[in-house]
Amino acid sequence: MAIDRGQLERVRLDKWLWAARFFKTRALASDAVAGGKVHVNAERCKSSRKVGAGDKVLVTRGVESFDVLVLGVNDKRRPAKEAVLLYEETEQSVAKRKLDAEMRKYASHEIGGGRKPDKHQRRELRRIKGRT
Repeated sequence: MAIDRGQLERVRLDKWLWAARFFKTRALASDAVAGGKVHVNAERCKSSRKVGAGDKVLVTRGVESFDVLVLGVNDKRRPAKEAVLLYEETEQSVAKRKLDAEMRKYASHEIGGGRKPDKHQRRELRRIKGRT
């Protein structure tokens, strides 16, 4: 189903974030906007802010950031295939998210694998820390 862009020119930010499937509920979208996790055209804003085609939206969700350009608006939650037609993510944003994901993957391996150090590792740690 094609998105009717002539019907709605602008829609509330929290509604658009919900319809574009960045958040599961409007309440979560509204909380993210109130918490400063969403910026429109490089400005912090409120949930009632109207967004339309051409606006640039920066959404921070957990450790991921999405830098998107609004292509269309819809105030109803549609299937995911239609929701992705509402925005276009910038190439820099996609590259940064991939790089960050890879860095997190490698950082988790350095921590130690989530298990206690064995006898040899404990002795090595004591030696490094200067304890006997």
